[in-house]
Amino acid sequence: MAYLSLGSNLGDRAANLQRALHDLGVLGRVTKRSSFYETEPVEFTVQPWFLNCAVELETLCEPLELLAGILEIERSLGRIRDESSPKGPRILDIDILLFGENVLELPELTIPHPAMHLRRFVLEPLAEIAAEVRHPALHRTVRELLERLPEGQGVRRQ
Repeated sequence: MAYLSLGSNLGDRAANLQRALHDLGVLGRVTKRSSFYETEPVEFTVQPWFLNCAVELETLCEPLELLAGILEIERSLGRIRDESSPKGPRILDIDILLFGENVLELPELTIPHPAMHLRRFVLEPLAEIAAEVRHPALHRTVRELLERLPEGQGVRRQ
């Protein structure tokens, strides 16, 4: 089971997420999906707010195969990765948060996502569908990670 975070802050954000959710079907089966959340950008804050959600994906893909499929979905929706501004505005961003109990550190992919425990825009949607899932490196549930976050990072359930 993989858990993914989806976000969009350009164009029709909801339509971008809906299309991505549909397209994830080529990589597996979306078994749970959170509500959409409007979220304040972090790090690079001078950009539109995001629409985010989290999904549980039942997949037979290996982690790198899943990553390749996700990157193709992003490209098919018009995502252009700008290495000079990786946190800037984007049509679609899909991150692998968790992949079963796997802990993986490769140049192209780190699982669990290295910043997921710091991001309210990731943890709130994820807690809606997987509150009791444990982070395999931090040994805390998603609910516990969310409860430990400091105030801030605007997140509004839609």
